[in-house]
Amino acid sequence: MKRVLFLLAGSLFFSSMTPGFSTNTTTEPPKAGIEKTRFGTFPDGREADLFTLRNATGMTVKITNYGGYIVSIATPDKSGKLDDITLGVPTFDDYIKGTPSLGPIIGRYGNRIANGKFTLDGQEYTLAQNNNGNHIHGGPTGFDKRLWKATPKDGAEPAVVLEYTAKDGEEGYPGNLAVTVTYTLQKDNGLRIDYKATTDKPTVFNPTNHAYFNLSGMKHDVMNHVLMVAANNVLATDPKQIPTGEIVPVAGTPFDFTKPTPIGERINDTTNIQIKYGKGYDHCWVFTDQSKKLKLGATLYDPTTGRFMETFTTEPAVQVYTANNLNGKLQNKDGVPLSRRFGVCLETQHFPDSPNHSNFPSTVLRPGQTFSSTTVYRFSVK
Repeated sequence: MKRVLFLLAGSLFFSSMTPGFSTNTTTEPPKAGIEKTRFGTFPDGREADLFTLRNATGMTVKITNYGGYIVSIATPDKSGKLDDITLGVPTFDDYIKGTPSLGPIIGRYGNRIANGKFTLDGQEYTLAQNNNGNHIHGGPTGFDKRLWKATPKDGAEPAVVLEYTAKDGEEGYPGNLAVTVTYTLQKDNGLRIDYKATTDKPTVFNPTNHAYFNLSGMKHDVMNHVLMVAANNVLATDPKQIPTGEIVPVAGTPFDFTKPTPIGERINDTTNIQIKYGKGYDHCWVFTDQSKKLKLGATLYDPTTGRFMETFTTEPAVQVYTANNLNGKLQNKDGVPLSRRFGVCLETQHFPDSPNHSNFPSTVLRPGQTFSSTTVYRFSVK
């Protein structure tokens, strides 16, 4: 299948080799830029904003400075029809009531830390136990519950720069941690996320984004989505999904996505104990390429719409989560119930529980160092 370019020489362009696309190029391209609107008001009077980023192909991304949520990503299908392909809730009030992490910045620590404890330089730190006796996603009031300072950047590749300083001791973590997260909508339909951070005390840091993708535009669940993960190994976990420290091969298991495979093909194989623990996929794949360069880590494809997503990252791993715990009680802005396995998260990150495993890549950040990480979700059609 041929991939389709959305932009050529400043004009809309559709490949004549792809059925269903018009070859009419007379349509005036949308203007790239960024728009700021009011998203909502907190009970204490603070206000949150919504930033709409648009590129010259017409792709749009909406980001709020409350929690850094990706509120929506609208991309075209193989017929050129735009649909929102991320899970979200209808209003600002719905977001502040709380969501199952429908697209926010996660921090200080994405994923789980065993028993909510870790030791750094001989000192033990105690965190909230907010997930089966363990710590997850930075705690009950993590980055996803904070109002970030936002600076919009206009242009052909519009961006919004979000800044937040987590205070020493916040959620139990040491150090005043100054964090910058920049969302950029690129000309080639990539949503680039750049993370930077500095600290004044040794601390641990493992940020990610928790967007749930559904490339069908919410027409069906993601079980027919075709996933590829460039990883020969996955982290084994205990029944509470804390890594055991073992890095195990995916070959011959339901975790082998080295070749593109429908997500639903082996997701119910409960003869595999790891599938049983996660109630499906909720595991950390270890990329074969462990370099810090920007590399292709995963792809996702929906055959019904032709939408194709590539995930590039500088991170060493990705947590693949197939929305096993969604129950349909929440609805999106169109009234579609967000039910089990209605989305898939590709959370690029360092390994969960790294502070408690010396054989895992370190997540320690020290004064004088600058944490830097990049992930790009790039969209096209087949």
